[in-house]
Amino acid sequence: MCAERDAPIAELEAMPGHVSLLVTCDPQYGIHRLVTQIKSRTSRLLRAEFPSLRSRLPTLWTNSYFVATVGGATLEVVQRYVENQRNA
Repeated sequence: MCAERDAPIAELEAMPGHVSLLVTCDPQYGIHRLVTQIKSRTSRLLRAEFPSLRSRLPTLWTNSYFVATVGGATLEVVQRYVENQRNA
């Protein structure tokens, strides 16, 4: 899905309670739009694969999310940060 939007995933960590995702997103496309589409698509796919989620959870994802720009940090530094989130 991210590849379809020219927003490659550089790093991904899934933990109980949250997912950390490092993507490159064109500002013209909009990060809010990308996050909304990721949540929508993954919710649909997970609920199709695990039908019990439909009855157990009214919504799979919350409406909230955190976004930060990388700024002057190198990609490697940010990737290490995302990787280390599971130990935090």
